[in-house]
Amino acid sequence: MYVCLCRGITDQDIKDAVANGAESYREIRDLLDLGTCCGRCAPEARAIISDELSDLAARLSYAA
Repeated sequence: MYVCLCRGITDQDIKDAVANGAESYREIRDLLDLGTCCGRCAPEARAIISDELSDLAARLSYAA
C-alpha cells in the first residue's frame, strides 16, 4: 500500500527500513525522504513504524 503518494513510498519500504535498523520516524524520514512534501503521510507512517517496532521488540523478547 502506498503511504506517501508524493514520494511513492509504500508500507513495505517503511517496514524494510525498520527491519534494517531504523528506529524512529526521523531516521526513516531522512532515509526515504518520507513526509517531506505535503506531510499527509506522517500519521500513517508513524503508526506503521510504531507497529513494526513493537512487533520487533516482541519477537526479540520472545526469542530471549
